Amino acid sequence: MHSLIPTLRRARVVPVIRTHATATAETAVRWLHEAGMRIFEITMTVPDAPALIRDLASDPDLVVGAGTVRDVASAEACIAAGARFLVTPWVDPEVARVAKAAGAGMMPGAMTPTEVRAALAAGADVVKIFPASSAGGPSHLRALSAVFPGVAFCPTGGVDARNAPDYLAAGAAFVGIGGKLVDEAAILAGDRASVRRAAEDALGLMHI
Repeated sequence: MHSLIPTLRRARVVPVIRTHATATAETAVRWLHEAGMRIFEITMTVPDAPALIRDLASDPDLVVGAGTVRDVASAEACIAAGARFLVTPWVDPEVARVAKAAGAGMMPGAMTPTEVRAALAAGADVVKIFPASSAGGPSHLRALSAVFPGVAFCPTGGVDARNAPDYLAAGAAFVGIGGKLVDEAAILAGDRASVRRAAEDALGLMHI
């Protein structure tokens, strides 16, 4: 078991930071951290994502990973920047090898049993079920958990604080929450209070 997994399990939620501007992503992390969150996935769709990861990773109180990592070059850039884990939308054994060589956690995306098996064969520490809501939601995750007992699953895509308990009850080790938690419109409007409320709702999942 990778050393990060117990930390991720305790947190229950990994905020997925996906914004159109680097400054917005940085603000999202700062506000969510102020609310009590310390694990963040910065997606490679954020402009200058490796630079942002480098800045955030310099804070010892944060656990920062990279998401939507599409290829080896991106993986290497994120690892060099200080990413502690890599998340891919699909199974890419080459990216997994980069993570393993660096001692970083690896979380490839999968939907079907065949893809889950491929993710495990590639060396996944956690299997991301994506997109979770359109794949069948908690019932789909429950079916996969029955076939793969002991595998750490993280559903993302359409997951929020309201339905996260259903995913956790269905066998999720933890969940990834993006748009419902990282509300770009609220951040741009300076609405720190609503972002904090969303964070507090997500943090409440730690006690489930």
